[in-house]
Amino acid sequence: MSAPLERLAAGALGWLGANVDHFDPFSASAPPTALAKAKAALELALLCHCASRLPEPTQALDGARALVRGLWQDPGLPRLLAEVPAYASTYALIYGALAPDAIDGTQVRATLAALHPGFLSPQGKSAYQRVEIRHYADKAGVRHTVEPYAELLPLSPLVAYRAAEPADTAAQDGAPLTEPQAYALTHTAFYLGDFGRTAPGLAGQDLEHARDLVDRMLRHCVAHHRWDLAAELVLTQYILGSEPLETSSGAAAVECLVRAQRPGGAIPGRSAALAAHPSAPAGESFAKAYHTTLVTALMALVVSSPRPS
Repeated sequence: MSAPLERLAAGALGWLGANVDHFDPFSASAPPTALAKAKAALELALLCHCASRLPEPTQALDGARALVRGLWQDPGLPRLLAEVPAYASTYALIYGALAPDAIDGTQVRATLAALHPGFLSPQGKSAYQRVEIRHYADKAGVRHTVEPYAELLPLSPLVAYRAAEPADTAAQDGAPLTEPQAYALTHTAFYLGDFGRTAPGLAGQDLEHARDLVDRMLRHCVAHHRWDLAAELVLTQYILGSEPLETSSGAAAVECLVRAQRPGGAIPGRSAALAAHPSAPAGESFAKAYHTTLVTALMALVVSSPRPS
């Protein structure tokens, strides 16, 4: 592991371990809303899931793994996910897909069985949404009718999105993509590439286009200290077959994240503009820091690991 990635991973994992109680949606230190509680728990489970597949799983996540194992068998968690109507079906599917090994899966199977067939179909959904559903449905072993990735790829953000021109007033602060587009771009790569486990299926001009779009967006994020997207885009570079530290934009992004990391290991917000003040209460600091710190840990662990053969 390179020194910058090692520093990022060690600090981020240390902070996550010290704050694991905040990820427990049923603890007194959990975020205040059902949406925030659900997101924190699911994102912690995703990190544990991805880290468990690496050649050298880290002991720093032992506390997080224990929490996830307990939560995935707690009847309160599916009820909590259902309290977020706009995302209830998506969260239920992700809950099923990220179930840890060696637990009683009765509750997980019941939650997946309750999903409506219409949710698991392509009708009325964007290509990005269909990629997401297929990824988690396949991982959960749930039957669906979403078309194969090969048919979705040409319609996906990685291929279909085009960078805005500098004079385009639709661009944000001169960004090549809007913020929702940038997240759709990175998440599509995550799903198609299973967070670094497989090749996403791009080749030729489509691959070059996707790499260029990621590079341009990443340079913008470094210049504007948009830490969350920077971490996601570095991971996207890796998924697209690049070695991020060998690209100027990837290396600059990692250094940007190193500078942003607080002494306790947190990346204090999605961006410099949204960062928690060093003296902010613990709950506020966690709410602002947990997602970007978690994504940074995931990126550093995956990018520094050998590629699966």
